[in-house]
Amino acid sequence: MKFFRLLTPLLLAIVAVLCFAPAAWAFCGFYVAKADTKLYNKASQVVIARDGDRTILTMANDFQGEVKDFAMVVPVPTVLQKEQVRVTEPKIIERLDAFSAPRLVEYFDPDPCAPVYPRELSAAPAPTAARSEAANTRGDASLGVTVEARFNVGEYDIVILSAKESGGLETWLKRNGYKIPRGAKQLLQPYIRSSMKFFVAKVNLNKFEQSGYQFLRPLQISYQSPKFMLPIRLGMINATTEQDLIVYILSPQGQAEITNYRTVKIPSDANIPLFVKDEFGEFYKSMFQTIYTKEDRKVGFLEYAWDMGSCDPCSAEPLTPEELKQAGVFWLDDNSPSNVPVPPSFRRPSPRSNVFISRLHVRYNRDKFPEDLIFQQTANSESFQGRYVLQHPFQGELKCQAGREYKRSLPKRFEQEAQTLAKLTNWKIQDIRNKMNLSVGNLRYSWWENFLSWLGLY
Repeated sequence: MKFFRLLTPLLLAIVAVLCFAPAAWAFCGFYVAKADTKLYNKASQVVIARDGDRTILTMANDFQGEVKDFAMVVPVPTVLQKEQVRVTEPKIIERLDAFSAPRLVEYFDPDPCAPVYPRELSAAPAPTAARSEAANTRGDASLGVTVEARFNVGEYDIVILSAKESGGLETWLKRNGYKIPRGAKQLLQPYIRSSMKFFVAKVNLNKFEQSGYQFLRPLQISYQSPKFMLPIRLGMINATTEQDLIVYILSPQGQAEITNYRTVKIPSDANIPLFVKDEFGEFYKSMFQTIYTKEDRKVGFLEYAWDMGSCDPCSAEPLTPEELKQAGVFWLDDNSPSNVPVPPSFRRPSPRSNVFISRLHVRYNRDKFPEDLIFQQTANSESFQGRYVLQHPFQGELKCQAGREYKRSLPKRFEQEAQTLAKLTNWKIQDIRNKMNLSVGNLRYSWWENFLSWLGLY
């Protein structure tokens, strides 16, 4: 018996470790669903790995249509050479999306009649026409356009341009077979005034067919500049509706935030009704639209901020060092194998492995977001996630006083969950109550329970 008296505290301590260790979240509650970019019809995705003034930018391609019609024009701060541009696999962006997506988790109430242990040992924490080269050069000069570089990367033909005026740049793009939207001239002008260059890509049809890929792969560029920004205005040229943009910022420091618009945390850690488990996508879209409207449609939302070495709860495994390098993280141990070409000036003399991810979600239009996004890195390493909790009531018999009190507390708890859901989503409260079916199952009291409750004895 003495052996078991000694063993019991040890076993309880082990349970506590399992329940509170980040890697073992499944023992105490588990992840159910995630609100990833598949929820949105059009969600552009960009990955920015940045340390100091060095940046590796990955642009996911959500182009829909014939590849022959594809054209990408991206303002960049410097002239890029071929070794600074590569294609990468969409899986890396999918991994970042899955890892950082807002998530639904569920927990189960313990038996209220079971023995109570000290709090630190409790089972679970509660809750996107041929011309000669010479003729081309003369024509370009007359338009005020200079071809700074021209090369091919994977299935893409790339040119880097500088321009003196937006009308000439628009004309050059059209003459050279780039199908750009009408009205580009007005939006190109601010970048020309800022002396920015233009990264222009279109598909080399022969190489695309030879590649065997069904979809266009993301493009990744490396550059060095004090400007920590993302141009979004060109994406508004032909936009008829608001657009969603998910930006994954990878940093060796801490959280990243938008400086020229407010950055707001998405509502989180809310207990919501159990039926949302089957409607999580609709719940999150409604919740996002509600908070977006409340904030006057002109803020960026932080959906996730965490050190890449851990997660709790995990909606997907953290990215491996090799995957992080594919995502552009260039400050990892240089001795680790990788096929990601990193410019020599980006390489560190000493190894570093810290990676902090910030997931920012921006829904924008030209009225509320007249400026490109400007970011800054901070030293804030506080963890945050969009997390929504399903708390299942205990389903067994309740024969003790604590159990009866627990049962009496459930209607109030469920009503609070209904009110919370209505506030988050603007769904009608009565519709929510009907879906919750609050009068069935363990919530229906017998006649004698109601009588004793009326007397104050139950």
